[in-house]
Amino acid sequence: MTWPEASKAASENGSTLVWPFGACEQHGPHLPLITDTFFAENILIKTLDRLPENMPIWMMPSQSIGFSPEHQAFPGTLSLSADVLLSMVTDVGQQIASMGFNRLVFFNAHGGQIGLLQAVSRQLRIQCPSIAVLPCFLWSGVPGLDQLLPEKEVEEGLHAALAETSLMLHMAGDLVRNDSYLEIKNVDKQIVTTPKGWSLEGASPCAWLTEDLSSSGVIGDASSSNSELGAALENALVDHWKSLFTSLLESDWPPIRSERPVSSS
Repeated sequence: MTWPEASKAASENGSTLVWPFGACEQHGPHLPLITDTFFAENILIKTLDRLPENMPIWMMPSQSIGFSPEHQAFPGTLSLSADVLLSMVTDVGQQIASMGFNRLVFFNAHGGQIGLLQAVSRQLRIQCPSIAVLPCFLWSGVPGLDQLLPEKEVEEGLHAALAETSLMLHMAGDLVRNDSYLEIKNVDKQIVTTPKGWSLEGASPCAWLTEDLSSSGVIGDASSSNSELGAALENALVDHWKSLFTSLLESDWPPIRSERPVSSS
């Protein structure tokens, strides 16, 4: 895209930019450091390819280093501080808003930065009331995942386990370095039973570090990973995001104001 094309795109009604967010972090002994970035980029590309060409939506360059302190005990992991990531996203978001784009979607594939992107989205809305900001997580709300994955993996397969390994086997099997995942059946350190109602993630989570749970970097069971499951996961993800982007682009949602409302106090 050239600068005149960017200017024209921004002026279109409903103009929407999608910013893929990944990470550079360990994904066990078998998946590459760029796993999250690869998924964010490639699922988004496949999704956009299935949308009508005239829809006003464009993909930004990916953010490939994110907030990954939970994995820093493992070599290869690079992590920005929360302050740096928030500042960088705010700076870029303000520039996008000043160009006149109507929407900015964060298309994030790294679970460790969901909260940060939600926080900076609200901050951007205050600073740039003319642009809608939508912080999305690749795996959230996807219909049918609970039918494709065992219940235990849905709850405990947090990292480099059945879902991510199968998806990578299907999308880029040459990036799966070896068959070590066949030997990784669960976290390999004893986890103290959590009190009722609490969990590693979910409604009542804790701030876990990978080394608390696993010496391999895998959290979950990757041993039954296969490319057939990966193909089904890809279809579910692309179908879901195609549906969401279509409904978004055919609407005027979310509501935005060009100016902040005047306080009544």
